[in-house]
Amino acid sequence: MAFLSAPDGTLLAHRLTGSGAPLLCVPGGPADSAYLGDLGGLSAHRTLVIPDLRGTGRSAVPADPSSYRCDRQVEDIEALRRRLGLDRVDLLGHSAGANLAAQYAARHPDRVGRLALVAPGTRAVGVDVAPEARRELALERAGEPWFPAAFAALEAIAAGTGADWEAVAPFLYGRWDEAARRHHAAARPADPEAVAGFGAEGAFTPRATRAALAALDRPVLLLAGARDLNSPPSAVAEFAAVFPRAEFAVQPGAGHYPWLDDSGRFTATLAGFLAR
Repeated sequence: MAFLSAPDGTLLAHRLTGSGAPLLCVPGGPADSAYLGDLGGLSAHRTLVIPDLRGTGRSAVPADPSSYRCDRQVEDIEALRRRLGLDRVDLLGHSAGANLAAQYAARHPDRVGRLALVAPGTRAVGVDVAPEARRELALERAGEPWFPAAFAALEAIAAGTGADWEAVAPFLYGRWDEAARRHHAAARPADPEAVAGFGAEGAFTPRATRAALAALDRPVLLLAGARDLNSPPSAVAEFAAVFPRAEFAVQPGAGHYPWLDDSGRFTATLAGFLAR
């Protein structure tokens, strides 16, 4: 584990694992980045540089809670790039971390090599996920034993009559087995203030971000899990359309954490893209 001081003095942690050229991997949540592991063995192809976002993992809680905002954390990523001594950095963002990676690319396009967005959140570019898209995906899993309780909770959330997010967790995984249950427990955000602050008012300016990304002359990959209710393929495809040089891929049978569902397919897709 290594540390650096953010521009505002907050002490930020990051870890390096693997070998090869660096790949800066921005976690979602905001949650302890440990849930990324080594991204299904992607560390065999690249040196993964994995930060703990401020207030998560081993990074310090900032003195100014407003600095949790996604747009304000862009300069934390830039500080890490400078620490790595890279003119351009290959960047991967997962889930909510894709919003941060996208805003970094919009603000610092000349510092981006390749950009991979995995099961991305879409708030940074103003793509809304229709409840119908989630419902359609959910119904494909009607034969699984956990489905009745999870689907009832999903319907209540969509109707605004419930908020049992734990009950819908099986829909985030391609397989709701013991490994998925353990991963879900480890991936849950621990700091509600960091989560709320990440998407606070002013954190996203979709029109400006879309305009900047439409001019991004860099290779981009957006990867969706075919079973992912958080980031359905339809929403990820709409996100991909923002970029001039984007590839869009769907991993069959995968949920929100595709490296868990089929690590071989996931690493082949990502390593192939990064090597081109």
